Amino acid sequence: MKKLAMIFCVLIAIFAAVVYVNKLYYPPLPVEGLSAKEAIDSLNDSDSKLTQIEDDGEFLWYLTRVDDKGIESADDKVKQLVAAKGWSFKEKDGSGLFFEKDGERLIATTQMWTGEYVLIQVMKF
Repeated sequence: MKKLAMIFCVLIAIFAAVVYVNKLYYPPLPVEGLSAKEAIDSLNDSDSKLTQIEDDGEFLWYLTRVDDKGIESADDKVKQLVAAKGWSFKEKDGSGLFFEKDGERLIATTQMWTGEYVLIQVMKF
């Protein structure tokens, strides 16, 4: 009986390690073919505070880490990113950030993915 309990404890420990290492405790990403671990590793390996994790043809997806300012820090990073492409920030409505350039409109949305990370969806420039 003790042997069975020991085997059970070892299996639980192995399972917990696999879940932790692969970040399986994070919610799923809204992009296909990318795991939470890959997305977080991409951000951690980047010199930038904002990293592109997907280009699905219609939208660009970015991931960033929040700081003391919370979602506002992500908004500021999006504004800098889009302004670098020549777009002017016009307004924020809910989680949407609205930009204009030459009479066209661009929308970027932010979404708390976890308590530490924010997903950003931007219409292709």
